[in-house]
Amino acid sequence: MVVQVDAVHSALSDMGFKDVEIMVAETGWPYRGDSNEVGPSIENAKAYNGNLIAHLKSMVGTPLMPGKSVDTYLFALYDEDLKAGPGSERAFGLYKPDLSMTYDVGISNSYPTPSTLKPTATIWCVPKAGISDAQLQSSLDYACGQGINCSPIQPGGACFEPNTVASHAAYAMNLYYQNSAKNPWNCDFSQTATLTSQNPSYNNCIYPGGST
Repeated sequence: MVVQVDAVHSALSDMGFKDVEIMVAETGWPYRGDSNEVGPSIENAKAYNGNLIAHLKSMVGTPLMPGKSVDTYLFALYDEDLKAGPGSERAFGLYKPDLSMTYDVGISNSYPTPSTLKPTATIWCVPKAGISDAQLQSSLDYACGQGINCSPIQPGGACFEPNTVASHAAYAMNLYYQNSAKNPWNCDFSQTATLTSQNPSYNNCIYPGGST
């Protein structure tokens, strides 16, 4: 990153803007990725972010800007579970939902104690009332595209009937939620879904359920 910052500083200086403040708007390293991704790991993420923080705290600066710490934003505080792309795109979070650290990079000398969550009633993720078929189709396509088993809503499956977008989307959205970390945002789908304690299962179509 030091080389990149100095490259920007050099380019700005050549254009007559040597006094313009430089800010790094986003930098980080994924702690997990897909099997075909080589770089993502907790060790690499800890090394990159930890060394970056230590460098910024030292006020050493860069060769072209010695003694100066550039304002830098680490990406990211939390994982973005619904982000598309390879697995690494969803594994940049420094913190878990309970505010405990994913790994220690030396940001703070004290850490909050993870809260113990008491089991709650079984909940399901279902579409909100009044959502259009076009919106539900988009949510259905997204959920089934994330690797969950959507065969029950295929022809011949236990949940194929009624053969409607709303019914199929409801099953897929819930299954996606149940296979996620079960955070509230895992049942959002662009504000088309909500959590419920009412079991949406019917006949032989069983909706998986779970507690938060």
